[in-house]
Amino acid sequence: MTDSRSQAYMAQALELAQKGRDTVSPNPMVGCLLVKKDQVIGQGWHRRAGEPHAEMMALREAGTAAIGATAYVTLEPCCHFGRTPPCIDALIQAGVTAVYLACLDPNPLVAGKGMQALQAAGLEVKAGLLEVEAKQLNEVFFHYIQKRRPFVLAKWAMSLDGRTTTHPDDSRQISCPESHQHTHHIRRQVDAILVGAQTAIHDNPQLTARAPPGEPVPVKQPLRIVLSSKGNLPLQLKLFDGSLPGKTLVATTAAADSVWCRALEDRQVEVLRLPHNEKGQVVLPALLDQLGQRAITSLLVEGGGCVHASFFEEGLVNKIQVYLAPVVIGSLKQKQFLSRVEVSQLGQDYAFSVNL
Repeated sequence: MTDSRSQAYMAQALELAQKGRDTVSPNPMVGCLLVKKDQVIGQGWHRRAGEPHAEMMALREAGTAAIGATAYVTLEPCCHFGRTPPCIDALIQAGVTAVYLACLDPNPLVAGKGMQALQAAGLEVKAGLLEVEAKQLNEVFFHYIQKRRPFVLAKWAMSLDGRTTTHPDDSRQISCPESHQHTHHIRRQVDAILVGAQTAIHDNPQLTARAPPGEPVPVKQPLRIVLSSKGNLPLQLKLFDGSLPGKTLVATTAAADSVWCRALEDRQVEVLRLPHNEKGQVVLPALLDQLGQRAITSLLVEGGGCVHASFFEEGLVNKIQVYLAPVVIGSLKQKQFLSRVEVSQLGQDYAFSVNL
């Protein structure tokens, strides 16, 4: 089979893998395509942790036709018993004769052992097909497995004059409705969302993941986290409403008042006391370590500015998501919307030309 044909099949497997983006954590996204005589005879993707893996789903669809087939798998098949049996055994027993892998699994329980087991059973195995794309797809999983801390995505919206907050008398929204929908798209993918105490007080957000109009409510809600080193949050905040889906956690220090902590716990809000630094602030690496132990693989940091700065100063940010809105805020009581925005790239910079 030509390389271009093999790449096309692996590209299809990668598309299948992405279908599990919102539901598979803490597992990786995986897709599998079974091909025989240039015909796809089975396909599958991992839908949710604890449910059958992509290879198993593809084999079920192919049935006995899997004998003599080639499998295209986006991640090295597992070779250990977890919540599901090893996929390598299923591939071997089904009579698959060749396996193309996009990349190896960094999990120490696998990490090349799956490929070796397939080769030992007499299957032809080739690794590295669309490897860059496959690793990019599972950047969160790779980071978590290697660091045992969540992948941190810092997100904010800003005006063209660099402001991230509006006047108290103005609406606090800076970006457009499409950007808001995109934010919820990200929220549906992550395991946790974090804001600082000031953002929690001033914006009073819910920090829930919402579906686009007409679509069902997301099954998974990210853990809501508030940083409050001194425990100075009003108990009436929306984040502490027991009717919200999902759970809320307050990350604080020993300086937090015990009566306040008990009042939060009475509202089913978890209080996590962590070490503090010389400024009295929560030690962020300690927080990430705790989240990693809970299998929180990804964390969306939504603000505010001081919290973002702290994460950057500690070198804890892995990726940023910025929404740049065509507005000017300055000291205006109401943001000024701009029109006729022209954008051009000059070297590594982006230049914006705007008519006021």
